Amino acid sequence: MRLLSVNLGRAQAVTYTDHPQGLTGIDKRPVDVPVHVAAPGPKGVGGSGLAGDAVCHTRHHGGDDQAVYAMAREDLDAWERELGRPLANGCFGENLTTAGLDVSAALIGERWRIGREVLLEITSPRIPCRTFQSHLEERGWVKRFTRRAAPGAYLRVLEPGEIRAGDPVEIVHRPDHEVSVALTFRAGTTERTLLPRLLAAGSALHPEWRDMASGYAAPQDA
Repeated sequence: MRLLSVNLGRAQAVTYTDHPQGLTGIDKRPVDVPVHVAAPGPKGVGGSGLAGDAVCHTRHHGGDDQAVYAMAREDLDAWERELGRPLANGCFGENLTTAGLDVSAALIGERWRIGREVLLEITSPRIPCRTFQSHLEERGWVKRFTRRAAPGAYLRVLEPGEIRAGDPVEIVHRPDHEVSVALTFRAGTTERTLLPRLLAAGSALHPEWRDMASGYAAPQDA
């Protein structure tokens, strides 16, 4: 298991985002230098966990619980075959493109050691948006991406440090529950009755997802 690429985006003006200034950092490109990774601060204030990476709409993106976004190269390859076009590392807006990891099958609270320094913890799946669809220029993309339910994962930074392409990725902790990234994604999109199951992930689950699951479960417990 290894890191194929570390991908950074710069702020660009586009016509398809709801950012007040029309900016997005979704178009991320691989870099061949070490990149410092650290917790960026709370959502709404902090952006990306990777130095030099632009997160423009901090109301919806970035922050400590969405500091890093990872996508498996194997999933990009599957989409390449379906779409009939090449998909470069970073084109889904992911910071980390991995090899040998089933990212969407990873568990909420699973911890990855990348290189010698950085420790990350999985918090939630990525939810597709209009900006993602327009960036890829694929009609009906949000629905297609949702049907596949292989969204990649957001991670928080537990131990900061530097990473670079080629670093090994080691799963150093796998929690004792069955709440995967894919299950969480389905619960939040197409199978809402799964939401109460997410609470088994405890405090590792992104707070917004935890609130969603608690809110769904509460009427049933009343």
